Amino acid sequence: MMRAAWYDRQGPAREVLQVGELPDRWPGEGEVRVRVSVSGIHVGDLGKRQGWWGSTMQFPRVVPHGDGAGVIDAVGPGVDPSRIGERVWVYLAQSYRPFGTAAEHTLVPARHAVTLPASVPYEQGAGLGIPGITAHRAIFADGPVNGQRVLVTGALGAVGRAALAVARRGGAIVIATVRNPDQVEHALAAGAHHAVDTAGGDPATRILEYTGGQPIDRVAELAFDANLATNLEILRIGGVIATYATGAAEPRIPYWPLGFKNITVRFLSNDDFPEPANEAAATELTAALVAGDLRYPIAARLPLAEIAQAHELVEHGSAGGRIVLDI
Repeated sequence: MMRAAWYDRQGPAREVLQVGELPDRWPGEGEVRVRVSVSGIHVGDLGKRQGWWGSTMQFPRVVPHGDGAGVIDAVGPGVDPSRIGERVWVYLAQSYRPFGTAAEHTLVPARHAVTLPASVPYEQGAGLGIPGITAHRAIFADGPVNGQRVLVTGALGAVGRAALAVARRGGAIVIATVRNPDQVEHALAAGAHHAVDTAGGDPATRILEYTGGQPIDRVAELAFDANLATNLEILRIGGVIATYATGAAEPRIPYWPLGFKNITVRFLSNDDFPEPANEAAATELTAALVAGDLRYPIAARLPLAEIAQAHELVEHGSAGGRIVLDI
């Protein structure tokens, strides 16, 4: 048996999350079993549990969380036994699968267990998968960014921090937007060349002042609906909006302004990126962690028994950093 958290129906954290013991499992063909040290929590995990965005229960019982980090302690047929004992971070543990990382063990395809060098703490790798791979896809899905001007909105969020890091490592001139003036220095420390606080009004003018009037090539967009007018003003002809979130679920689309500028709008959802893109992202994100170019502030580390409180902290978005579970 293994200690785990799970839910059998969707709903509020304290009403549906349970903690107890479940049968342990053995890896199948091409899988590894990871003894989880730290489990990461992302807004996508909350959405699946709450039924946001029209999501439903794909399985009668779900052990939540797609991301985590720990040590491989067993391998299935077709996997090199030398991987046993390897420190790893995992991604997509609960994508089209019922049992994620909120448990003492999780099973993932071997390629979704990425070597985590000893210099990187488990808590940094544990929350990397969903936001980090989304960020990498937002920056690189439409090609290299070397020498390009890239805007990262919501730059101090989980996706935003990773986007700053990989865009700068990719040779881009990176501009960040943040909510208030107090966050500007944090965005610069996280990798932005320049940061604009949206509380100051008219971000488009201030962004273009920084670039000397040169338009932006690519936007990694947290708030597609709210920032569409700004993006239309700052993007070059043929520019890209790569968006992974929106406030309004069905925003109005200004078809002709987008069309006249030949703007590409790329909609992103982490569960279904091409596997080569996932693997390229995993390699680059690990390198960013090792180099210190990417670091997440950890606001709280809670035990598995307090998973409901951890979900509530993430849901309210007021913790000032990542929330992780010590397993």
